[in-house]
Amino acid sequence: MSEHSKSTLLSSIDDPADLRRLDIKDLRKVSSEIRDFLIDTVSRTGGHLGAGLGTVELAVALHYAFQTPEDKVIWDVGHQAYPHKILTGRKDRLHTIRQYGGISGFLKRKESPYDVFGAGHATTSISAALGVASARDFDEEDYKVVAVIGDGAMTGGMAYEAMNNCGLLKKNMIVVLNDNNMSIAPNVWAISNYFNELIASPTYNRFRANVWDLAGKFEHIGDRFRKIAARLEGGLKSVLTPGMLFEALGFRYFGPINGHNVVSLVKIFEEVQDWSGPVLVHVVTQKGKGYAPAENDNMNLHGVTPFDKITGKAPKKTGGMPSYTSVFADALIEIIRKNPKVVGITAAMSSGTGLDKLQREIPEKYFDVGIAEQHAVTFAAGMATEGYIPVAAIYSTFLQRAFDQVIHDVAIQDLHVVFALDRGGLVGADGPTHHGAYDLSYLRHIPKMVIMAPADEQELRDMLYTAVEHDGPVAFRYPRGNAIGLPLREEFQRLPIGKAEMRREGDDIAILAVGNMVQHAVKAAELLSHSDISAAVYNMRFIKPLDTELIDALAQRFKYILTVEDNSVVGGFGSAVAEHLTTIADAQCTLRIHGLPDDFIDHGKQEELYRSLNLDPLGLARMAGDMLGITLSATVENIA
Repeated sequence: MSEHSKSTLLSSIDDPADLRRLDIKDLRKVSSEIRDFLIDTVSRTGGHLGAGLGTVELAVALHYAFQTPEDKVIWDVGHQAYPHKILTGRKDRLHTIRQYGGISGFLKRKESPYDVFGAGHATTSISAALGVASARDFDEEDYKVVAVIGDGAMTGGMAYEAMNNCGLLKKNMIVVLNDNNMSIAPNVWAISNYFNELIASPTYNRFRANVWDLAGKFEHIGDRFRKIAARLEGGLKSVLTPGMLFEALGFRYFGPINGHNVVSLVKIFEEVQDWSGPVLVHVVTQKGKGYAPAENDNMNLHGVTPFDKITGKAPKKTGGMPSYTSVFADALIEIIRKNPKVVGITAAMSSGTGLDKLQREIPEKYFDVGIAEQHAVTFAAGMATEGYIPVAAIYSTFLQRAFDQVIHDVAIQDLHVVFALDRGGLVGADGPTHHGAYDLSYLRHIPKMVIMAPADEQELRDMLYTAVEHDGPVAFRYPRGNAIGLPLREEFQRLPIGKAEMRREGDDIAILAVGNMVQHAVKAAELLSHSDISAAVYNMRFIKPLDTELIDALAQRFKYILTVEDNSVVGGFGSAVAEHLTTIADAQCTLRIHGLPDDFIDHGKQEELYRSLNLDPLGLARMAGDMLGITLSATVENIA
């Protein structure tokens, strides 16, 4: 019998309307059942766990206190919204989360009317909620708008830009700050909870309004009396709460409050939802709450593979290859030990980028700027002006958020900043918000930018070294997942800028590949040989500058050229080759550009996605055969 079938209350909830039929005293049991269901499911499927365990009571209280989906609840940082998914008609599909054809691990508008705004990247909810509230007022409607921001998202500057605008527009909306990093002692809890119950109560607010109205009746001293009353109230809040910053931005601040007392949360949300103007409710939660292995883990079991539910431990993998991330981190540490001018920068992704190793071993050369990619890039540019060589390790999809800074603050000034783009290409289960599908395109047209992509772990090490030695802006992208298992040279080798290498000889067709597609292309060439097709494979290494000398020669020698990349076909590596071919007056070759289609790719395992897009070896072989007008033999299909 599954945990869900034993959960009598949760099994009766298919949407928030079912939840609101329960007595408020039942919400603690519902919360407990959701937490057990979440642990049971994610232990089998893998996914994001710690953040969701911390928002169980918050999700229950929001859907109980507000009339969702008529009232709009907009979540930030989608991985904290698993309990929200459970309550909004998706608990029976939670076992498919992040799997090919299953539900998304993040918020997705197409998936549910309760997902008001898509959320993969952080720090978006307040801006989106203000937009929704403004549209509501244009339409003269009266639904409530709530933004839930948390799990580190308040380190991003966009949140404060949005809050500043909220204070200016004074729209009726609520921001819930899910603070899962602040530690508050028990005695402070008691004071703040008492104070919040006081200021939320109708009696207090009627008294406050009456004092304000009464002061207005005194012709000569009314304004002075109001100022004194406001100072007294503000002084009390500044002593008992940390909310003066939010008050200065134009919010009525309310908190901090215990985010795991679901009954109190409901009462507070019911009280504040009719207040005028922007309100900020500061909720303190514990990431990993209610599951000891998560509470005791240094990352609170943030993202997990399937694990043992009793111990919280995932089965140990034996004999696996190191990840590209790990290879990069080790190489960076080696280089920093030899070159004191090199530093590492991450934007709240220390473990994801491998820089947690640098933090442990050489902490003075490690910088974590929070979820603030724009700041990370300009911070790096500032260091570069003083002769340092910053290596900004940022996920490909997250560097998109700092596109202007890459151009304006780095490239225009020709500064030596190294961009190490982890998760280049398809990342798998995190889906379209996290696929590194556009980096070759959005970086390629920037003047002075050098762009590389390693075919294996040895090239990754050499490209990092080359980037550090090169004078000017340079980026290299590498995939998520394990390396291929090459033995590594102890010494680094500086690669000649803009030069490719041949990986396999051939006469019938030339396959030009970048990054991890080189391995797929080599395997495709092996498959093609079983149909008597001789394919040459070139590891291009550089997307910018291109090896134009090689392309010139290939255009004369081959009738068919196939380019392969796990980047959008729009404006990527293949486009660069096509652009150069237009400059060759007597080129007679047929070019086909193959990569990610001009669409957003859904989530699933990397191998499933490559296969569905014909970017696996067999798919590449079929495409090459199609260009040559040759149908692959049955032997090829069987081997593949």
